[in-house]
Amino acid sequence: MTRHIGVLTSGGDCPGLNAAIRGLGRAGQKHYEMEFTGFRDGFRGLVHGRTMKLEGGILSGILTDGGTILGTSRDKPHRMTIGGKARDMTDVVVDTYQRHHLDALVCIGGGGTQKNALRLSRAGLNIVTLPKTIDNDVAGTDSSFGFDTAMQTATEAIDRLHSTATSHHRIIVVEIMGHRAGWLALGAGISGGADVILIPEIPYEVEKVARAIRDRTRVGKRFSIVAVAEGAMSAEQSLRVRGLLEAKAAAESKEDKKKASQQLRDFHEEHVDHTVTLTHQLEILTGQESRLTILGHLQRGGTPSALDRLLATRLGTACAEYLDAGRYGVMIAARGEGTEPVPLEEVAGHKKLVPPDHAWVRAARHSGTSFGDE
Repeated sequence: MTRHIGVLTSGGDCPGLNAAIRGLGRAGQKHYEMEFTGFRDGFRGLVHGRTMKLEGGILSGILTDGGTILGTSRDKPHRMTIGGKARDMTDVVVDTYQRHHLDALVCIGGGGTQKNALRLSRAGLNIVTLPKTIDNDVAGTDSSFGFDTAMQTATEAIDRLHSTATSHHRIIVVEIMGHRAGWLALGAGISGGADVILIPEIPYEVEKVARAIRDRTRVGKRFSIVAVAEGAMSAEQSLRVRGLLEAKAAAESKEDKKKASQQLRDFHEEHVDHTVTLTHQLEILTGQESRLTILGHLQRGGTPSALDRLLATRLGTACAEYLDAGRYGVMIAARGEGTEPVPLEEVAGHKKLVPPDHAWVRAARHSGTSFGDE
């Protein structure tokens, strides 16, 4: 009996999404008598019923394409802006699911997508998810597709910046994506030979960063590369955020919680330009000309690496197997060379952060990289 499967991609785009769609579609069609309906632009397309059939030649030639043929958005089904107002569209999603006679829905995305998928699973839909993100911070999986390509892109940028840093005897600060998790800045920083790496999980002191650069100058090094995750914080900023989080958790009234939440939002809005401030501080403290490069969305684009194509294909084809077996309410996680279904309850709302004693951190420290904390 033919089964009807819906597919959507949600959240930020990243390399490997098309490879995952292709792997899922080909395996399902060739081996499990499945038909696939793609929903355009994430959960918003699910609400509005914007579809495309994933059949025929649609899946051909997309393995190497970046982005997603389905389009994506950051909309949340339970709080979607419709007509200028935030509305709970969960019932509409359920209606779309039933109207298209779906047997299951596959949601491909990062942390936000996992939370939205769990809500839909609790609403009674058969849901399976796949982990994608350039930040590599989805809980429960060894790795997420999109990360390897983004790390390669950031590493190549650092390689190129070495040239101008050396020629002009400058400090080059490179801002790399990663709001709460520092995997991307850490991996690219190590691979690109950054002299200082600053990540959210290890609060830094700017004077210690400057001292590491001055120490390099004293031994004849005339330039320094500082790789900074966008969410990196000084020790002082980290204490402030911790205090705000504790205040929010301890708040008893709705008004106090709202106030604490607003203070957190205010902090993060102020923090957006922190690398600009850091670059200026380092110039003053070291006496060396300093320049900032923000890689931004450059890290999301381009052809997926061989590793991301392989991982996305592995997860996509495994997803078809789990759908055939009737395993719902799970994310298909990478485990070694295999896969494993992880309950969405264990994924949604959790982040895979860099442990301060992680092997990558130890390797960087042993090779002389400073994290601005010692």
